[in-house]
Amino acid sequence: MQEVDKVIAMRLQSSVPLVGNVARYIISAGGKRLRPALLLLMSGALGYQGAQRFNLAAVVEFIHTATLLHDDVVDASTLRRGRPTANESFGNPASVLVGDFLYSRAFQMMVDTNSLRVMQVLADATNVIAEGEVQQLINTHDASLDEAAYLNVIRSKTAKLFEASARLAAILAGSPPDIEQACADYGQALGTAFQVIDDVLDYDGDAQEMGKNLGDDLREGKVTLPLIIAMQRGSQTQRELLRNVIETGTVDELQPVIAIIRDTGALTATRDAAAGQARLAMDAAAKLPANSCTKGLLQLAAQLLERRT
Repeated sequence: MQEVDKVIAMRLQSSVPLVGNVARYIISAGGKRLRPALLLLMSGALGYQGAQRFNLAAVVEFIHTATLLHDDVVDASTLRRGRPTANESFGNPASVLVGDFLYSRAFQMMVDTNSLRVMQVLADATNVIAEGEVQQLINTHDASLDEAAYLNVIRSKTAKLFEASARLAAILAGSPPDIEQACADYGQALGTAFQVIDDVLDYDGDAQEMGKNLGDDLREGKVTLPLIIAMQRGSQTQRELLRNVIETGTVDELQPVIAIIRDTGALTATRDAAAGQARLAMDAAAKLPANSCTKGLLQLAAQLLERRT
């Protein structure tokens, strides 16, 4: 990861100071760096030690960071990772345009691999992510959303870049198709589990630990799995309250909503769904060569279920 950080620092340089300032602001906020870490772990599991793993790890982090910049503008978010969002600090125009810079810089870096396959995977992933963002926008404030539609969005919006990160390692390592598919399956399942747990924490987390406001999903009209399950299991009165809150996006009723989600067992059911995805990830990892990095991939999937931030 130190090598990846060096690449990130070098490729953030720009002749326009504001570009570097905004990009460094959001990247320096930390974060879990799960996507680059996944690419590095998967490379290790497959025995690839070339320098391109650092370059592509930085690429996936740039793509992820660009989506964060754009997401925070779309959602009018004010807090991320415990401090003001870039749009709150620099304004919406700067955040959108620097997000564009990070996307274009990532594509410049892809060319350095001199691999059409790598470029295809990343170009496809970036396109799917954008489609997922638009679909999520269409789904906002829709109290009739079901689990299948919810999963379709998070597999596009979140899991796709996890999948691409894992698949890229297999491409770099020259792995056969069955191993590449196992890597992709692991990434998709891990990314899905990650997002499902993230959606749990919006109603069951600690705002100070998470570094963001509780109830942001509700305010933004995002219908996530805890709400979907609560709508299915709740009484008529509870469903009417949830429907009203979803459609209006008010957080005035956040505590009653959280109480309904807990009373209906929606949080437990959502965590169970995440556990199912984590098991799928571990099943995929079991098809990889047995070594310390593969063990790390198994541990990563297991520990994901315990995250609180």
